[in-house]
Amino acid sequence: MGTILDYLKEYGDYTFAEKPFNEVDSLVLCQCSYLKFDGIAPSPEEEGPAVDLQEIAQHPHYDHLYADERYRADNTALFQAMHGSRRFRDTKVYNYVNQIDLRTETQFSAVTFRLPDGVCYVAYRGTDETIVGWKEDLNLAFSEPTEGQLMSVDYLNRAARDITGGFYVGGHSKGGNLAVYAGMNCEPQVRSRITLIYDHDGPGFRPEVKAQGAYGEIAGRIRKTIPHSSLVGMILYSDGAYEVVESRTIGLAQHNPYTWLVKDDHFRIVNELYAGRRFMDEALNEWILSLTQEQVHTFVDTLYRVLLASETDNLIDLGTHWLQSVQKIGTALKEIDPQTGRAIIQIMRSLFEITSVNAKEMFKNKKELQREKFEEGILQLERLFTK
Repeated sequence: MGTILDYLKEYGDYTFAEKPFNEVDSLVLCQCSYLKFDGIAPSPEEEGPAVDLQEIAQHPHYDHLYADERYRADNTALFQAMHGSRRFRDTKVYNYVNQIDLRTETQFSAVTFRLPDGVCYVAYRGTDETIVGWKEDLNLAFSEPTEGQLMSVDYLNRAARDITGGFYVGGHSKGGNLAVYAGMNCEPQVRSRITLIYDHDGPGFRPEVKAQGAYGEIAGRIRKTIPHSSLVGMILYSDGAYEVVESRTIGLAQHNPYTWLVKDDHFRIVNELYAGRRFMDEALNEWILSLTQEQVHTFVDTLYRVLLASETDNLIDLGTHWLQSVQKIGTALKEIDPQTGRAIIQIMRSLFEITSVNAKEMFKNKKELQREKFEEGILQLERLFTK
């Protein structure tokens, strides 16, 4: 067994005519959507033609693709494997959008891939390393749509005009949520042409959000995959229709697609989520749904304010300069009620676990990422609510 990188090495010489498109190909494209195509691939407003992977590899700004340092080594290996394969090397990339708006708390990015056989895949990028990206994830707990969700619908309607016949839609993490949201709220004639929607460990929806869209029309075409210890993919998700993929790591770090295991040319599927993780997910969803809209706003806005108190704009720096940030975060926490404060501390534990593991290669020689340092800081914060 291997990962999506091993899959590309073993099956990259097969065309889609020889080996049909599958869920592993979907995850490859979703992870590819995290690459920074700014200034390389044309946007919907540009008249320039789509660019293939060969042109991208020779572009003067090629190295900018890997600006996300969390996955630089893996993303480099991914693109080079795609570029060197018969399966993906003639893939066209176009309609690239990347927008971060602090005012509306929106981090939105999407891109369209035209595969060598002519079939298109509309991919939504998941949460990036920015704190505003995580704020938008938390905003999914509201009953009203986020700005990113509304943009996902507009993007799909517009992208479909340049596509002939059926096509795929998908995304990882928040991108999976956007793919489903766009599918159930796009124009009916667009929705009818969607072949499948791939949701790779993306958050779900509040019941009232699903009721407002045409979820029933697309439910049978959604392929949801989650890892053993899924947290993100089980937030506000209660349908029960998903496949559990085995991961080579443990805990919340399994959210990283590069840890998902592939056997032959499909994911290594296991029976169910870990019992402890399922219990925690159910408890978290029950808590979220028990809150009024006013309480949700208070919780999300407070957590965002606490993270901003660390004076960093991304979660990697929050992890690497953790102890230096604790005093400033503690000052912000003193101003809120103990119940919300304790809940925020638990959420911060989850955020740190994800970001510290993702960044371990980048900062493997820096002591700031050691768990004991994080626990020391958390204990300082918890004392605020136990006095």
